[in-house]
Amino acid sequence: MVRTHEELCTVFVSASTDCLPDLSLPAALDRLSGLEYTGVELAMFEDREQFKPSFIAANFDKAVEQCRNTERLDIIAFDVRIAATGEAHYEQFLAICRLAKTVKVVTLTIPSAEVGTPFNEEVDHLRRLVDIATQQGVRVGMKSQIGRLSEDMDTVTVLCDNVKGLGLTLDPSVYIYGNAQGKAIDKLMKYTFHTQLRDTNKKGFQVRVGQGDVEYGKLISQLQKVKYNYGLSVYITEVEGVDHAGELRKLRLLLESLL
Repeated sequence: MVRTHEELCTVFVSASTDCLPDLSLPAALDRLSGLEYTGVELAMFEDREQFKPSFIAANFDKAVEQCRNTERLDIIAFDVRIAATGEAHYEQFLAICRLAKTVKVVTLTIPSAEVGTPFNEEVDHLRRLVDIATQQGVRVGMKSQIGRLSEDMDTVTVLCDNVKGLGLTLDPSVYIYGNAQGKAIDKLMKYTFHTQLRDTNKKGFQVRVGQGDVEYGKLISQLQKVKYNYGLSVYITEVEGVDHAGELRKLRLLLESLL
């Protein structure tokens, strides 16, 4: 539980199933449960085998069943990466929004366009996604990512201000390791719908927990000021020579100690 000056808020520590991309979805859920996580962010990536957007669109009832069999883990958010283009893209997105509504997930994460994409084109695309999501009672956070429009904090604010209802899935690592090095991220807090976390420094996008520059206590305090009431999602990928399970456990314990 996190106490703000005005009220008591609940913040959930979770982990993304994409921390374990080589495992099946049931196996990934079992592993995270064994690491004593109580919340999970489901990665829905077409280029992964766990839970593809195309599968969800084609097998909606089976997708609902999978979401209701999560090893007692609460689903905190969906992280969505759709490969389909044109109308098929929006049809798959609608299916995922319907799934979110059915299993009571509030936030979907989506990528922003690659750097160089015309601004108006991206605004039109994001508006359509947000409109679809809003009709299903779901909200959309674009993901902080290097090499995409969301790597620039000023662009994030302009997009969120131009697309009513759009928020950010904040990954502070992007603004520590990427082109925004050294810039304060305070202005992004009011747009933040979800977070994805690992430890990072200026030389490495992912480093061992405790060896990076992410100030978790400060971040939580910044989120408290805007009454953030959602997930802190651990997103640590496997690195050769590093105890992956140990890192996942370590960051969970660190975050829980700060709440």
